[in-house]
Amino acid sequence: MKEIKKDPFDEYIKNLPPTRKELGQAWRTAIGLQDVDGLQPSAYLYETAKKNIDGEISVDEAGSLIDSYYESKDGRLESEARTEEADKVSARITKLLSDRSFIFSTTQYISIHRELFTGIYSHAGKIRDYNISKKEWVLDGDSVSYGGAIDLRETLEYDISQERNFRFNGLTMDEAIHHLAIFISRLWQIHVFGEGNTRTTAVFFIKYLRMLGFKVENDLFAENSWYFRNALVRANYNNIKAGIYETTDFLERFLRNLLLDEKNELHNRDMHISGQFLLGHADSINDPINDPIKLNEREKKIVEILRREPTLTRSGMAECLGCSDSTVKRALQSMVEKGVIKRIGSNKKGEWIILNVNDNYSNKN
Repeated sequence: MKEIKKDPFDEYIKNLPPTRKELGQAWRTAIGLQDVDGLQPSAYLYETAKKNIDGEISVDEAGSLIDSYYESKDGRLESEARTEEADKVSARITKLLSDRSFIFSTTQYISIHRELFTGIYSHAGKIRDYNISKKEWVLDGDSVSYGGAIDLRETLEYDISQERNFRFNGLTMDEAIHHLAIFISRLWQIHVFGEGNTRTTAVFFIKYLRMLGFKVENDLFAENSWYFRNALVRANYNNIKAGIYETTDFLERFLRNLLLDEKNELHNRDMHISGQFLLGHADSINDPINDPIKLNEREKKIVEILRREPTLTRSGMAECLGCSDSTVKRALQSMVEKGVIKRIGSNKKGEWIILNVNDNYSNKN
């Protein structure tokens, strides 16, 4: 199967010298983190980022160019406003990640949010004064219990102070990673701000890890930002009646890949509380009350393709099958309606989940 590039930076970054490569990875991480809110940067952002990486402009100039680009666009649609947010926040994250200065404090955490979202959110750098809940796909529509509005600052200051006074002396690497997973999941669970909590927490955490001596320069945050968020969700969710308990296991897999260069497989489907997205689960097919799902030959081939490469694009499937993009689009829609597959994540960096993987599909009449 022909390899499908994940983003325009793939080959570009591979051939860069060390310092430029670090800058390229900062941009990639910044862009990848937009995926946690379903945002996709524009082509203009990629071109501007490349100019910065090539040394034609500074990171500050890149941010100014992006600001000017949107100042010249009037009457934007809602979708364009979301692209504007992705572009501006990507540039600001890159600037923060390129700056090695860092103070581990509540003030720094709040300051990061202000720097990222000034001019985008009216509450940039402001602690929320209302309670929130968010429906989560990984929780089957349920929500994590976030911090209460009346004591957010006190809770944030307590968690930061406890971590500041913590000593890693004598810990094994396994113990250190477990501790870091607990710390960052608790910090995220407070959800100090109305929006932008995951991106703020990720930037703060990356800079904290660097302060601890870890080299955090790979592409995990870029390629698995949605996994990172879902792992934070699962680390803070309990449903005792249903036998579901908070766990940092998924977050620790991510951190072991990030910090120890391990190769643990990271799949969002593994974290869904229902377990229905795990490979091999096919209750609706094995249930004798239900008729078997009927797939035609093309749909069966798509299932096999997605088993091997769940992130493959629609155009990539069309190339593998030797058909048009529109034909694949119709087939995917049919399979979604039949309950065979489900799309999670954004169009660019999401993946296809196979809901039913039993091989005994019947031929379509």
